[in-house]
Amino acid sequence: MNIPQRIAATLLLATLAAGALAGCGDTTAATPTAVANTPATATSAPAGTLTKFRLQLKWLHQAQFAGYYVAADKGYYKDQGLDVEILPGGPDVVPSQKVLTGVADAGIDWVGSLLANRDQGQPLVDVAQFYQSSGLYLISKKKAGINSPADLKGKKVGVWTGGNEFEFRALMDKYKFDNSIDNNKDMTIIKQGFEMDTFLGDKLDAASAMVYNEYPVVLEAGVKPEELNVISYNAEGVGMLEDHIFVTEQTMRDKKDVLTRFLAASQKGWIAAIQDQPAAVAAVMSRVDKAGTTQAHQETMMKEVAKLVQPAGLAPEKIGFVDPAKFQTTADIALKFNVISKPAQNAYSNDLMDAAAKLNAK
Repeated sequence: MNIPQRIAATLLLATLAAGALAGCGDTTAATPTAVANTPATATSAPAGTLTKFRLQLKWLHQAQFAGYYVAADKGYYKDQGLDVEILPGGPDVVPSQKVLTGVADAGIDWVGSLLANRDQGQPLVDVAQFYQSSGLYLISKKKAGINSPADLKGKKVGVWTGGNEFEFRALMDKYKFDNSIDNNKDMTIIKQGFEMDTFLGDKLDAASAMVYNEYPVVLEAGVKPEELNVISYNAEGVGMLEDHIFVTEQTMRDKKDVLTRFLAASQKGWIAAIQDQPAAVAAVMSRVDKAGTTQAHQETMMKEVAKLVQPAGLAPEKIGFVDPAKFQTTADIALKFNVISKPAQNAYSNDLMDAAAKLNAK
């Protein structure tokens, strides 16, 4: 998200999150089986008029979404017969709501939110997983004495809400703390705003930060890495998958060809963005609000985002695929820590990405 990146709690999503997190769910292993579909057929772009397609971002324009901008600017979407409109998010935008109401054809969000939404009966499906791990940190200044999550007791902790709090709740449960966001008895939970000034001004002992955005913001403000302690949700075993493309189950059934072509172009855009990061940043800078960011910051963001999209050892043609084991881990965490009340089922499908990759291989 922009500075910061996390979507604000809107009434709809706050209600969903509260419902998903309040119940004492079964702690048996989740089984988020892939959606059983007839494999999509990879086809060439049709001749004639371009098909309109709207992608709803999770946050404002920034390098977090560079692959989609590159796909648009290099004509990859047009080559697939698509006219793609990339809709910026913001503090009052809930991607799931935009997709469910038909304002957008597809959206980008974190998998924890997708699982919570499905648990509430919303028919949404992850059809492409472009971020392969969590980029979320809890950071603190060393003077706060927070050397591990156990040291958060009695501290003032900044947490993003609106569907972005699930990893924090899981971390608190792991360390046997109260995991509530409101009226926490073990620490003071502050619903963190979309800036790092409160942390820099010592009004928070620990703050939420994305490795690709808020953490660099703090460093850019003059704080040295050696002056910070970092709690990585991945390292703590409660990291959850983040940016993915989701659609409704009906869209997945009815628009397989369009979605396949959209995902093929998007995968191609991400590959190009990672291989030529200066060009990707140029595509980003043509869209950002320059009053709120700098090219240097977007360059840093692009480097970190590239690691999340294509971690070491992942072949370019596998970019965008859901890793079943990682999805299982995310779903297990969601169930164990009451993000969802029952095991996840049919929450993702690789059928469309498989067809998209074959289309790109032609």
